[in-house]
Amino acid sequence: QVQLVESGGGLVQPGGSLRLSCAASGSILGIYTMGWYRQAPGKQRELVAFIDNGGSTGYASPVKGRFTISRDDAKNTVYLQMDSLKPEDTGAYFCNADVSTSDSRRPNSYWGQGTQVTVSS
Repeated sequence: QVQLVESGGGLVQPGGSLRLSCAASGSILGIYTMGWYRQAPGKQRELVAFIDNGGSTGYASPVKGRFTISRDDAKNTVYLQMDSLKPEDTGAYFCNADVSTSDSRRPNSYWGQGTQVTVSS
């Protein structure tokens, strides 16, 4: 059993910043790729950024240069630093992680409950 808990969402003005956090807990053996997804109203959920266990990162084109993903393996936590926010960044942001546990050494994918980000003037 793995639980992912996101925090850091809220209401910000265009051009503002937020930092999202996602902490994993449970009988964790290892965390592999971690990522952030978002879903805007009326749209499909889309990948925003990912970071693998080797530190390689990737970003969706709309956020490249504005968002930064990072991880702290000692805390089983992934972060998303969001700068220069735009109204089109508004949506529910979800954390995802591929995790192996003491119950199953085969990695499974887990999702957080989501945190709302609203960028409005």
